[in-house]
Amino acid sequence: MNREVTIGNRKVGDGHPAFIIAEIGINHNGSLDFAKQMILAAQQAGVDAVKFQKRTPELCVPEHQRSQMRDTPWGYISYLDYRYKVEFGQEDYQEIDRYCKELGIVWLASSWDIPSVEFMEQFNPPAHKIPSALLTDHALLRAYRATGRPLILSTGMSTLEEIKESVALVGEENLILCHTTSSYPCPPDELNLRMIQTLRGMFSCPIGYSGHEVGLVPSAVAVALGACLVERHITLDRAMWGSDQSASVEPQGIEHLVKYIRVTEQALGDGVKHVYESEQSSLSKLRRFSQ
Repeated sequence: MNREVTIGNRKVGDGHPAFIIAEIGINHNGSLDFAKQMILAAQQAGVDAVKFQKRTPELCVPEHQRSQMRDTPWGYISYLDYRYKVEFGQEDYQEIDRYCKELGIVWLASSWDIPSVEFMEQFNPPAHKIPSALLTDHALLRAYRATGRPLILSTGMSTLEEIKESVALVGEENLILCHTTSSYPCPPDELNLRMIQTLRGMFSCPIGYSGHEVGLVPSAVAVALGACLVERHITLDRAMWGSDQSASVEPQGIEHLVKYIRVTEQALGDGVKHVYESEQSSLSKLRRFSQ
């Protein structure tokens, strides 16, 4: 079974280091400067990629929600106006593309509608990420698959039957399927990390993990359970305004997360029993009997 997908210049799958994505999403709150600070923090921490979200608000915001009012950093405005405030446009993404290339870090996005997929294609992304909310949007899945690029599909809020149907639609080739629970933040007893092993048993594609928990340990455990990709939200400050901030990791935490994952990978070993050179001194001092 070949569980392997290429993202940029990295092989992702069994036998390769976990591919770590720092999800900036909309935690930039519409500020390109904040976005660039998070890109830099992610690059310095050693992650493999950063990810954004792209929407066409008039297509993604349901009619009944558009005029709902809410308190925001821009005042008391409608939900539709708020969605526009946090949406980056052409010039913003051109600068993000330039800055990521300058730093040598890969970037990609979750596109929530077909025009957004088409918009992102101009930047030649190494992959597309499909958010859990859109797993059952088959028209969008077909548009994603038509790009011919690797796909990363999250499975939060979904039944196994829905997952199977969507995977059958896009195919398992060039696909990474991510276990996730879509609550922000997610309580430990709902993380259900063993689903990583369940998905590995059901599908032949690589399996990843998109985490929304508080803390870092579950993400390292996910790698121990077979996740070849880990995605976590990044923020400059968890106290910042925004719905995803509390389930995000600050720059120092992202640095720790990368270290935890890499140590976990080293510690897993090859499953073959060895007597290591480092044990020889203890062996000669402590082993009383030999055959």
